Amino acid sequence: MSGPIKVLLGVLLGLVVGMACHQFWTPSAWQSVGVGDARAFMAGAVNPANADATLAAQGVRFVIRVNALIGDAFVRALRFIAVPLVLFSLIAGVASLGGVGGGAGGGRGGAGGLRALGRVGGRTLGLFAVTTVIAITLGLVLANVIAPGRAVSEATRAGLAEANASAVSERVAQAERAAADVSVWRLLLNVVPTNPFDSLARGDMLQVIVLAVLVGAALLLLISREQNKADAEGGSGGDDHAALPGLSAVTIARACEALGVVFITIGGWILRLAPIGVFCLMARTSADVGPEVVRGLAALCGVVVLGLAIHMLFVYGLLAVGVARLSVRRAALGLLPAQAVAFSSSSSAATLPVTIRCVRDNLGVRERVASFVCPLGATVNMDGTALYQAVCAIFIAQVYGIELSIGQQILIVLMTTLSSVGAPGIPGGGIVMFITVMQAVGLPMEGLAMILAVDRVLDMVRTVVNVTGDAVVAAVIDRWEPGDESMANAGR
Repeated sequence: MSGPIKVLLGVLLGLVVGMACHQFWTPSAWQSVGVGDARAFMAGAVNPANADATLAAQGVRFVIRVNALIGDAFVRALRFIAVPLVLFSLIAGVASLGGVGGGAGGGRGGAGGLRALGRVGGRTLGLFAVTTVIAITLGLVLANVIAPGRAVSEATRAGLAEANASAVSERVAQAERAAADVSVWRLLLNVVPTNPFDSLARGDMLQVIVLAVLVGAALLLLISREQNKADAEGGSGGDDHAALPGLSAVTIARACEALGVVFITIGGWILRLAPIGVFCLMARTSADVGPEVVRGLAALCGVVVLGLAIHMLFVYGLLAVGVARLSVRRAALGLLPAQAVAFSSSSSAATLPVTIRCVRDNLGVRERVASFVCPLGATVNMDGTALYQAVCAIFIAQVYGIELSIGQQILIVLMTTLSSVGAPGIPGGGIVMFITVMQAVGLPMEGLAMILAVDRVLDMVRTVVNVTGDAVVAAVIDRWEPGDESMANAGR
């Protein structure tokens, strides 16, 4: 059985087991084993209601904790290699651009490499921006045509508002604390790290990318300078001290390339455990959520999933097949491991090592392109989140009978684009940014209770779209880039 099939099987089994636990392990089941307060019992807190907990209850708690431990350890392992993998791979990738679009000799290597870097970066950001606007527009059109908010009854709205009141207050408080970081100027300022070591320690991927690009560009210029000097001297050697910067730059670039390969190898080891890891993550998530809430907000879930499916199949599908020239089978099977990890972890940042590996090994994208586009995409490409927020904004307006003008919906497009870029690549990160969209068009904060009820479920689906977009754009950029024939053009 192939690796992608094993990962998909892990997702499906976790979903089935989690739903079965949610359905059959009810509060009465806890009471049958002597547990009156399951929340306190699982937290290990002392509660007289749990004084009669039996050995069976202890065993159930042990199994739940082991399952959570394995799932969390899997995500932590992926996060562990994400930052060093991006740092070293991107430094090596940028330093190797001297032979692209300008040649390595004749004084053109450094300038040509920087032009290639600007070209790759500009095309990547431009393509991400275009797909994001398409996703938001698609979400607005579907929400206005289908009108999912009109399917929600007053009883459902009141019940969800009461059940999620504390969660709404907590998220609004988080949004208020993060409000200063949502403006365009703050986002632009946050790109520049004040302390590179602090950026690496916090895992601020955008600042890590800036650091890696700067180091790689400096290495590129140093290598080019020494090559030019050697060409001018006719290969006769020269002052060893003058040659030291160029030689040191080559050594550092090769060391970064080797370290990148080391962390990719570690990623391969972690990926072997992916079927077990995604099973544990899916089992816990599906056991916590259950089908009841999803049924209550089926119209919202249906519109979001429909929009995400259309965007992934038609927008990304056309880019993959029509521009990147990938076969449908190769693209679908090649991205399956990354999509499964994204679905179970709901984190594009945690999925990043798997995404880079799938893009490089399965889609054949060159290392320097994959290690640049995918980390950047995990930070700024949130098409699934943007579409989701656009649908939710219209949904809340329809539930409360608020008519949004064309101008307000255009404002949703602008605010959603900005908030999707600022959304952290972690589970539930987009909901904090979504509050700024609600505030911009005057939507009541009480409507957030309905979104929170299904956010975890829809977070899994939209993360799959985000990760797929990162991979497809990487394949497109690789196709557009000149130089040596990309591996993606072979074996189709």
